Amino acid sequence: MINMGLLIIRLIVGFTFAGHGAQKMFGWFGGYGLKGTAGWLESIGMKPGIVMAFLAALAEILGGLFFAFGWLLPIGAALITLTMLVAIFTVHGKNGYWATQNGYEYNLILIAIAIGVALIGPGGYVL
Repeated sequence: MINMGLLIIRLIVGFTFAGHGAQKMFGWFGGYGLKGTAGWLESIGMKPGIVMAFLAALAEILGGLFFAFGWLLPIGAALITLTMLVAIFTVHGKNGYWATQNGYEYNLILIAIAIGVALIGPGGYVL
C-alpha cells in the first residue's frame, strides 16, 4: 500500500507540475507560452524575461516528470523545491501565508511533498 500511495502522490504532483511548465513553455492548458510568461516575469523585475521564462518552464517540466516517474527523484524534488522557493521570494511571500490572499501556502505544501517523498524514496513503482 505504501508503494501505491507514493505512486499516486508522485503522479498527481509531478504531472501537475510538468503541466505548469508546459503552460509557460508552450502555452498549453490555458498558459501564455514563453512570450507571455516572459512579459509577466519582466513586469515583476525578473530579467531577461525570455531566459527566466525558459528556465522556469524547463525546471517545472523536468522536475515534474522526474518526480512523477520516480526517475532521478532527488533532482526532480530539488527542481520543484527551487522553483517554489523562487515563487515564494518573488511573488507570494509578501502576501502572507494563505493562498486566498495569493500567499505561499500552496508553494510550501509542494515543497513539503517534494522533500518528503525524496527523503522516503519513490516507492516500488518507478520508471
